[in-house]
Amino acid sequence: MKYLSKILLSTLLVGMLFSACTKVDDLPNYGMNSTGKASTMSASTATIAALSADSAKVGLVLNWTSPKYATDSATTKYFIEIDSTGRNFAKAVTRTIMGALSTSFTNKELNTILLGFGFQFGVAYDIDIRLTTSYGNNNEKIVANTLKIKMTPYKIPPRIALPASGKLFIVGDASQGGWNNPVPVPTQEFARLDETTWGGVFNLIGGKQFLILPVNGEWTNKFSVANGALPGLSAGGDFGYNLNDNFPSPATNGMYRIIVDFQTGKFTVTPFTSTLPANLFIVGDATPGGWNNPVPVATQRFTRLNSSEFTLTLNGMISGKEYLLLPVNGDWNNKYAVANSALPGLSGGGDFGYNFAQNFPSPSVSGNYKIDVNFVTLKFKTTKL
Repeated sequence: MKYLSKILLSTLLVGMLFSACTKVDDLPNYGMNSTGKASTMSASTATIAALSADSAKVGLVLNWTSPKYATDSATTKYFIEIDSTGRNFAKAVTRTIMGALSTSFTNKELNTILLGFGFQFGVAYDIDIRLTTSYGNNNEKIVANTLKIKMTPYKIPPRIALPASGKLFIVGDASQGGWNNPVPVPTQEFARLDETTWGGVFNLIGGKQFLILPVNGEWTNKFSVANGALPGLSAGGDFGYNLNDNFPSPATNGMYRIIVDFQTGKFTVTPFTSTLPANLFIVGDATPGGWNNPVPVATQRFTRLNSSEFTLTLNGMISGKEYLLLPVNGDWNNKYAVANSALPGLSGGGDFGYNFAQNFPSPSVSGNYKIDVNFVTLKFKTTKL
């Protein structure tokens, strides 16, 4: 019996020995150090100013070196950030790449990013591009170098076709003229701010509605919204051509600035915190009438062009002097002026406001000048004729 037990014990020990010596597959060996190193990123160009015809072409290629993390390189995560220089990537557009050591952007993709930042067509901007690497689970993030590239957005067709008339008018029970069409002008006509943007300052009635017409007195076509009941639409949103619903006005009566942007297909309605005059007059020793108030109406009264713009051709403006703009002729109580008359170049135009502290400076050369005043932008411009 003892002999049998010894045989069984020997058999068991031999089996355990062979089991212990069975070879298994080698485990992956990624090295002793699990920490990677900073990658170096490079760009195919330092300046991008594409044309719209090249929108489908690749405009930028980014390449970078491997951070050599202690893992399969296919699982390494690369995080690209693009933002305007000086913002420290606070409003960055991002792209995530797994495993690859490069990525590319078409001109259209870059242009969309630039326009999303609110940049103007044809203007060069400084752009920062940053690379951050990490393991696939976002651990061990390493910030690589930042590249600086100058990019210029190209012009794209407006989202909404521009009015053929080149004009816009507001109509509706939210407006002072109600639903009467044609509407009273110039008070209910928009000012054209640039090629694709119109703006106006209007006295709106709260809780009502309005439409925007391309032709005064005609109901055939209008600019409107798809759903006037959308929350927050009274402050702005999407608009279109001959859509179903009227624009809703804000809940509270008051003066409002309406901006209609055909490039983006969006409008905004914001409270107007300055004061819009019904008339405008110029007074000061820069004018032929001097500081005498009331001023001569025939030569020193502005012409109102629309809801928000006034213009005047002033013959004989005197250089090196000053002037003010008055909403009421003969009244010194209120005025339009500037905050700092010593600002360089202000004699040619700039910002103004209601009851600001200082007088407008006249140009350095006497002569005939055209003065344009815009209450949507609260800017003026002085042009020698």
